[in-house]
Amino acid sequence: MTGLRYVYAVCRPFGTPLQAELTGVAGAPAALLHHHGLVAVVSTVPEADFCEEALKAHLEDLDWLAATARAHQGVVDALTTVTTPLPLRLGTVFRDDSALRTMIEAREDDFRRLLDRLHGRVEWGVKVYMEPEPAEPEPAAAARPASGRDYLRSRRARSHAQEEKWQRAERFAHSLHERLAERAEDFRLHRPQNSALSGTPGQNVLNAAYLVPRAHSEEFVELVDRTKGEAPGMRVELTGPWAAYSFSGEESGGAEPGAVESGTVESGTVESGAEESGMAETRAAESGEEKAGQDR
Repeated sequence: MTGLRYVYAVCRPFGTPLQAELTGVAGAPAALLHHHGLVAVVSTVPEADFCEEALKAHLEDLDWLAATARAHQGVVDALTTVTTPLPLRLGTVFRDDSALRTMIEAREDDFRRLLDRLHGRVEWGVKVYMEPEPAEPEPAAAARPASGRDYLRSRRARSHAQEEKWQRAERFAHSLHERLAERAEDFRLHRPQNSALSGTPGQNVLNAAYLVPRAHSEEFVELVDRTKGEAPGMRVELTGPWAAYSFSGEESGGAEPGAVESGTVESGTVESGAEESGMAETRAAESGEEKAGQDR
């Protein structure tokens, strides 16, 4: 069966060996490809599953996507313990090593610049949710609105209360973000997640990533922890530390995680991004499979 080169990350050479028997996507062992003073962390995957057409179909399969993203992340997590990796987008594959080397040569200046910027830094994710309202019991017959006017007045009151709660949530999220941004070197504000897709209760008000020096991470975590009971009805979730997925692309505000553009075929390369349902969502355990000890 023909194989393609799947790439997890690019980093500088490192002396510490990877974990023994480290496997990645499709159960293939991870390997290192050295070129021009950089290292691409790779494995071989079947072309039948990772050619452009197959990838487009797989990205609609959430179970396949979640399993692939977990395997991808497992390799990047292992790298994070021995070096500073520059994670590439989920589903980045090349026809062969020659095509991969060509890409490294074309982008090596950018890779070196980003690796210098990310050295000694990690990503923390912070989400703020407006807790869902408890279900209201069905009113007894005696408590039902006496008229249509009473019913409309009751609905307006509930709508006004909900609007006030949303405004409080936005003010809290904005205040929290400003405090966290002061402690971080950079940040990314991602789209609020869809609770219907993620299965996470509550309405997502803030979905942000912060680039923090590893040496200052304890202070950052303590700051987030102090805010968790600050606003009634608000839930603050912290995940990390991660490799700097959200900061591995070109330096532009609001950039999505990943260093490679999606959906292109160029110079023997097949590249595809998982977008909202891919690496960023999976690594934050939107499916409820949060990694032990990382959720605070």
